[in-house]
Amino acid sequence: MMRFEIPAALQRTVRYEPAGRGWLAGLPEQIEHYLQRWKLVPDLPAGTLPWTGHCGVVIPVIRRNGGEAALKLTVPHDEAQAEADALEAWAGRGAVRLLDADKPDLALLLERLDGDRSLQQAPMDVAIHQWGRLMQGLSVPPAEQTARKFDQLAARAEQWTDEFPARWEQLGRPFERWLLEAALEVCQVNGAVGRRWNRDVLVHSDLHFLNILARRDDPGEYVAIDPKPVYGDAEFAVAPMLWNRLGELPKRNPEIALLDRMTGLCTAAGLDPELARQWSLVREVENALSYYDDGHPGDAQRSLWVASSLAGKHYPGLPAAHDLPNP
Repeated sequence: MMRFEIPAALQRTVRYEPAGRGWLAGLPEQIEHYLQRWKLVPDLPAGTLPWTGHCGVVIPVIRRNGGEAALKLTVPHDEAQAEADALEAWAGRGAVRLLDADKPDLALLLERLDGDRSLQQAPMDVAIHQWGRLMQGLSVPPAEQTARKFDQLAARAEQWTDEFPARWEQLGRPFERWLLEAALEVCQVNGAVGRRWNRDVLVHSDLHFLNILARRDDPGEYVAIDPKPVYGDAEFAVAPMLWNRLGELPKRNPEIALLDRMTGLCTAAGLDPELARQWSLVREVENALSYYDDGHPGDAQRSLWVASSLAGKHYPGLPAAHDLPNP
């Protein structure tokens, strides 16, 4: 059996998942199983570590036909369950191609991308253009039977309408009420009961700069990886592009610059800027509640800064944008 050294960062993060320790213990055998099952040869240079994300490991491999691919294995957790279904629905349009999968085991054989070229390093104007282009490929309504496999955003908004006030109270009212009420209003209008239109598509809800990589066979084309799929308004995808790379905002009027970035993203993707603003505000309020619950007040302050900037209202006592921690 070929042994792979698992990076320490991954070992630390997966231990927080309920199945993390058992998954780590069985990972060497799982890697060997899929190398044999899919007739793969590892293509990892000597002395280098597998690629890792927050909850998974990716090993570059060569297929039986000589083609390059990547074997991805993920610790069992709720957000990963629908990844293969989403990649199947997109079929390589704006997203990494799925070559094979064992869905119950969260084992994926993927097109190999250029892991050294993400939109994190791209100039912001290039990143916005590329993001908008691939969003147009991703924002397609799947078949009704496929859509049922994914969390429904409108139903999630209904749930947040009930959950947000209770969580806010339990945490000791950690931020100002007006921001909570702004998020609740969006949820009530866009929830399953209140919404007045239906333009639902399959949405990659974690579409930030590092989750967009260049294709190896076409370095000018970028595609999405690691989807956290939901079914709903495409504008729900905008938020991660706003809470990342805040340090690049100008020091003068960064709030206005953040709104300009949002408008640029929406223009490039053909989205509704107002709906994107609303959903992004909700997502950052939800993030702030989660960060306070997890004991990360610095990250919560970043979410409050973004949310209040989107609301167009000053939030007193927060650090300047350039002093906020990176996600």
